[in-house]
Amino acid sequence: MRKLIAITVIALMFLSCNQSDEDLNKDISVPVSVMDLGLKSIERFIETTGNVSPIKEAALKSEISGIYNLLTNPKTGKKYSLGDYVTEGDEIIRIEDKEFENNIKITSLKLRLEISKQVYEKQQSLYEKGGVTLSELKNAEIDYINSKYSYEDALIRLAKMQIKAPFSGVIVELPYQTPATRIDANTVMFKIMDYTQLYMETSLAEKDYPTVKIGQGVKITNYTLPNDTLRGIISQISPAIDVTTRSFKTIITINNLKLLLRPGMFAKGEIVVARVDSALVIPKNVIISKQRGNTVFVVDKGLAQERLVTFGLENQTEVQITSGLEKGERLVTKGFETLRNRSKVKVVR
Repeated sequence: MRKLIAITVIALMFLSCNQSDEDLNKDISVPVSVMDLGLKSIERFIETTGNVSPIKEAALKSEISGIYNLLTNPKTGKKYSLGDYVTEGDEIIRIEDKEFENNIKITSLKLRLEISKQVYEKQQSLYEKGGVTLSELKNAEIDYINSKYSYEDALIRLAKMQIKAPFSGVIVELPYQTPATRIDANTVMFKIMDYTQLYMETSLAEKDYPTVKIGQGVKITNYTLPNDTLRGIISQISPAIDVTTRSFKTIITINNLKLLLRPGMFAKGEIVVARVDSALVIPKNVIISKQRGNTVFVVDKGLAQERLVTFGLENQTEVQITSGLEKGERLVTKGFETLRNRSKVKVVR
């Protein structure tokens, strides 16, 4: 009798444990994160890289020999130095050479010009009154023109003593010269850049030629600017394909008004070749590839629902969904790896 009672108790305990396990399993919910599906734009782009260069740059050299004199920057009150912003026409360096200046004879040439102009104007007046011949008038005009050319030529030669900024920009090179010492002609004085606009020469694969057009937008990024994206456009496309690399050259012009990029930096470009607005877009990393197709999970009434989806436009990180999902549904973005259709889930955003 005791043995029968013991067997009965053990059986009841076993059945009780099994029942508890079943109830526990029914209550287990897989924690998942979700996103609400809405409409947004998506772009397909071609990735490329290259070094950026300024649209405007110039290296100024001395055209004559003479005494070197680095001038003072009126904006800083100090001698011009690397990094100074200068305006077009600002005189940065002056080369002094009294012998060169005297040989030009600028004062006498100016005086000769004034006299020849007066003579020519007087001859014009006399010719109108019949006081001189046409030949005498023309000779006076020739003398005036020659005097004008001689004076302008002298001004051009004198200007060689002044090294000025040819455009507004930043001094990026300023080789040191000992003050008040003689330098030779053809010596590099300074280098200036305007990099408010940059260009990037890149090579693209031959297969991309049909999709790349002049005027297409380009997103420009650099590892030093993680939170900034600059805008550029395709400004030039070579019509020739390199037979060795099977690629073609393109020039991308970049707006850099805030000077975020510096000349010589390595940049990444994303050439936008297609765009769809108001599309249903999801991250690529939530898609599960199966033999029957690409699937994702959505949450409906506490259960995971598996959906077969088809793609439209896509890029490296996102894809447009053309069928299988609807706006407003909740897409599982984390925790989907172990889900099965109609698995019980718990949303933990």
